[in-house]
Amino acid sequence: MAEVPLDIVEVGMDRLDAIRRLNVTIFDDAHIIETFERDDLLMLLARSGGTNVGFKLGYRLDEATFYSAKGGVHPGHRRNGIARALLHAMLDLVARRGYERFVYDTFPNKHPGMTVLGLDEGFEVIRAGYSAKYQDYRLRFAWAFDEA
Repeated sequence: MAEVPLDIVEVGMDRLDAIRRLNVTIFDDAHIIETFERDDLLMLLARSGGTNVGFKLGYRLDEATFYSAKGGVHPGHRRNGIARALLHAMLDLVARRGYERFVYDTFPNKHPGMTVLGLDEGFEVIRAGYSAKYQDYRLRFAWAFDEA
């Protein structure tokens, strides 16, 4: 799927520093998520040529729903299918864990690529509205595994 050699691995808290460094490079922000004390926390790290090039993390939202909270690809490695590969890797793991639904939020004005990716992959927009906290419009995308 990716257009470059790519390894995507599930990592634990011992690799959080690598994700933090990527997050700062990608988003120019140290904040990742409110807390890592989450049920069924899943962190994926993408590596290409021995370099960390992307990450994706999420957690259990409720019994049936997994929430993809944040992810991104290093600016120097974009447009190589890495975000799509991370999304599919997470979808595969989440499906095996028995979840019925996978959701994520995105801000189309800030991250139009995630809007395009969601629509391109067949996700459904289930919520749209303005976020006063982020001062931007937010879309929630959903994927139901029973419809896949």
